[in-house]
Amino acid sequence: MKASELRAKSPAELKKELLDLLKAQFSLRMQIATQQLSNTAQLGKTRHDIARVRTILREKAVTK
Repeated sequence: MKASELRAKSPAELKKELLDLLKAQFSLRMQIATQQLSNTAQLGKTRHDIARVRTILREKAVTK
């Protein structure tokens, strides 16, 4: 997910995206704990996406 794509979304859409990413992160953590996840790099990518969404939300909040 690119930052330019996220900047085009509204704050409500970003919050929904953030919730979806947090749920995905939880699911990945559970899969790692139960040794069902073979590609552990997915967790890192999800963490980076969460950080991107939070950063853009913060930018939009400050510039209002």
